[in-house]
Amino acid sequence: MFGVNDIPKFFLAFFLVLPVISFVHEAGHVFFAWLMGGRNIKVTVGSGAVLFKVGILEVRKYYFWYGLCSFNNLKRNHRFANILIFSGGALFNAISTVVVIYLIENNILKPNLFTYQFTYFSLYYIFFALLPMPYPGGSYSDGKIIMDLIRNKKHIGDRTYRVQWNDEKRQWCVLDHNQELVQAFEDEAQALAKAHEVAQSNRPSRLLNSKSGQEYEVQNYPRVPL
Repeated sequence: MFGVNDIPKFFLAFFLVLPVISFVHEAGHVFFAWLMGGRNIKVTVGSGAVLFKVGILEVRKYYFWYGLCSFNNLKRNHRFANILIFSGGALFNAISTVVVIYLIENNILKPNLFTYQFTYFSLYYIFFALLPMPYPGGSYSDGKIIMDLIRNKKHIGDRTYRVQWNDEKRQWCVLDHNQELVQAFEDEAQALAKAHEVAQSNRPSRLLNSKSGQEYEVQNYPRVPL
């Protein structure tokens, strides 16, 4: 039964253990994103205003709640690569749990409140990360994304945005995934900037540019794992 003496244990779990577990989880996403050639990798721990940044790590005011990993331009942006990236968080949580248990069983690490809470809440984190469900804000759990990728669901595919030169209008046109005009510009750099903005706000997406009749990928914006 939960008593008054257990309140400090609760605060230890909430303000120290859970953020550590969250960081391990995001590290798993980062590892596989890096392995698949991802660029501009950033890890966010917590929510609210930014407290500080160290390299790719961004810690926010409510550091004990929420976390995500963002990256762009995967070199290997295929279905299996994305399955690995979205599985990475739970996989790192599982590995860290096994390591802690191994160290305790071999008397390398002494069992204490921190190790107990770490293993307990890591399993809790794994369960809810892999539970295939939509979140209230419209995003999906890692498990839901993985399942949809395995099933090759249509909604999981990339939206393709294009920057094309229009000879008749003598303008650079930004086209959406339905080949409909978003906006036209006389300057190519302005068109690319607008196309990046639209593509990034509609992840997962690809941005293509056409020059001299040839189409090539400028950048891709994968879905953000939580």
